[in-house]
Amino acid sequence: MSAVGRGDRIRRVLDHLRNETTDEFSAPVPLGPGVYTDPDVARRERDLVFGRVPSIVAHAGELAEPNAFRTLRMPRNQVIVVRQQDGGVKAFVNLCRHRGALLEEREEGRCRLFSCGYHRWSYNTDGSLRTITRDSTFGDIDRSEYGLIELPVEERHGLVWMVDDAAAKIDVAAWLGPEMDGILAGYRLEDLVVFRAEGFDEPANWKLMQDAFVDNYHIQYAHPNTAGKHVHTNVQVVEDFGRHARMLSPRKKIDRWLEEDPGERDLGRFVIDGHFLLPNSTLLRQPDDHFELLTFRPHPSDPGRCRMEMRLLVPSVEASGMDPEKWRLTWEKNWEILLAVLHQEDFPLLRAAQRGLASADAAGMVLGRNEVVNQIFHRELGKLLAG
Repeated sequence: MSAVGRGDRIRRVLDHLRNETTDEFSAPVPLGPGVYTDPDVARRERDLVFGRVPSIVAHAGELAEPNAFRTLRMPRNQVIVVRQQDGGVKAFVNLCRHRGALLEEREEGRCRLFSCGYHRWSYNTDGSLRTITRDSTFGDIDRSEYGLIELPVEERHGLVWMVDDAAAKIDVAAWLGPEMDGILAGYRLEDLVVFRAEGFDEPANWKLMQDAFVDNYHIQYAHPNTAGKHVHTNVQVVEDFGRHARMLSPRKKIDRWLEEDPGERDLGRFVIDGHFLLPNSTLLRQPDDHFELLTFRPHPSDPGRCRMEMRLLVPSVEASGMDPEKWRLTWEKNWEILLAVLHQEDFPLLRAAQRGLASADAAGMVLGRNEVVNQIFHRELGKLLAG
């Protein structure tokens, strides 16, 4: 399907509000609790999903300078992502090739080389083996064979993507498809800065988290004192692009236009554009053109745990034209609100859900027709797991 203009999508959402309807999937679909608890399902996801398709691991601004690096735990590998001298980005398995020690333990930083704390072997930031300590007694080896193991990585639309398998290939444009690739290109995320980023290790399956952050059906009930005051519940316009989806949700301030024809007015400030990026990311475009990027990664072995990362992407001080102190206070307040919603509402609910799903007699569940993006997520994930 082709991407639809924002004005047309807003007119559709106004019709839904007037008629008390929403976009719907073809039928309810059964869902088993094992999707969130079965170790074999989790193993297949690590290999057939994260080991085969691109997922987001950073914003380009987090690796702004040559030799800037970030470390992360992917489902299959411990990883270092590092900006190269030529401006490119490379990713490596975070493992010394001598005796398997973790090479870099810091979460982020800058360095001229990576040095192992066990025997002080060192590597250039391009992954090549630089130094074997006391090499006169170590013995002769082909140093070109003992550089760091490189993983497929690509920078596109201001985001850094990787596939968690050294033997895989990466082509982000092909993965996104023309519709979503064009949408992301139009946002120029590379021009934004990461105001804050934080990661959370949570006792919940990654899909349970991803489900919550594409779901418009729960807002009134799970967030009555926060988002529920500002965003309509169970009203959503969805574009199904196959692997990915875009969903538009109306803010309650749009209600003034239910009885009045907006004509050609831009009602963009009254809606939230959400984007589901298979396999594990939600990108939310807020009315003032800042973005919240949420990613969810499986634990390497425990299906009941995951890593969530949240990034707040905003216009720079210069681009915003704001006083620097006002700019800082504005986005600091926004960030604190996001954290409060996560820690006081989302996380407690999802932790409890994971405990419930572990019940010996947990029975079959169901996704409704009104949970369109959740349906797309599980449909496309099923395709990946089927190979």
